[in-house]
Amino acid sequence: MGNKIAIVNSSSFGEKFPWQLERLKKLGEVERFTFHIDIMGKELAEKLHGFNIIISSVTPFFTREFFEHKDETWIISRHGIGYNNIDIEAATEKGTIVTVVSALVERDAVAENAVTNLLAVVRKTVSAATAAKEGRWVERAQFVGRQITDKTVGVIGLGNIGSRVGEIFKYGFNARVLAYDPYQTKEQLERKGAEAVALEELLIQSDILSLNAYVDQKSYHLLSDREFALMKKGVYITNTARGELWEQDAVLRALESGKIAGLATDVLEGEPVDKTHPFFQYDNVLVTPHTSAYTMECLRGMGEKVVSDVERVIQKEQPDNVVNLELFRGNLS
Repeated sequence: MGNKIAIVNSSSFGEKFPWQLERLKKLGEVERFTFHIDIMGKELAEKLHGFNIIISSVTPFFTREFFEHKDETWIISRHGIGYNNIDIEAATEKGTIVTVVSALVERDAVAENAVTNLLAVVRKTVSAATAAKEGRWVERAQFVGRQITDKTVGVIGLGNIGSRVGEIFKYGFNARVLAYDPYQTKEQLERKGAEAVALEELLIQSDILSLNAYVDQKSYHLLSDREFALMKKGVYITNTARGELWEQDAVLRALESGKIAGLATDVLEGEPVDKTHPFFQYDNVLVTPHTSAYTMECLRGMGEKVVSDVERVIQKEQPDNVVNLELFRGNLS
């Protein structure tokens, strides 16, 4: 058929729903690749030479250098909702369609995990369960946690996922929900059940912070020493968005000083990381390996989306959720 499909750094695609992989194999040759996060664009292009269809995870980075050296590539379909790892301008110049999964597919799964991981930290669940398993039941008084009910929760980024996080805290825990989102009006945030406040006010008042913003020039390292200094002593933080939203060294200083009572994060800057990452030395830090979208329901929806993308592009049709829609001002050729 002449179609060559590369599945890049996505260990989950096709694993739980093998028929999705079989659908791809009917469309052309399929091969899996795993690349290091720091692979250079030219080398990545050489490794993927001849593959005109790419299904990609959150890594590696498809830089301008990649597109300058890559042969014809019809589409990069992200097996996820973000596209920070793709140079969209360079892709458009190359004529490569970039698509993402609909945000609604991941909404509940990621929001639920933001709360799940936070609860594990606030209630010291992992430490308590480990003690029980190791026969240290009598130590149970060491595992006294906190309640979320009636607390003030600050949500940074009240978009698709953040708004669901806010709903869970407000209606599930009777929490007061504050929101900072510079891309929405005060009225929009209030319609979602939150109090619209400036970032500084949110940091000062919140007992719990949930990071749900995407990363751009304004939000990169949004939380640094200045911001941590504004927070309450003993704040809890959950992050299911991106590790680039905070400056890691500032987080470490806030952990050391006791400013942060507990931290739950599903994302890290520079991920994947190994066991030497400094967050792993803290008992009050829970790190999960970017698994917030890993529910059966979510993975099924994500897989169906990328397979549909491939099918449509091969049929010269426009896929859903195209990032660089300017490519469709004319006809696909």
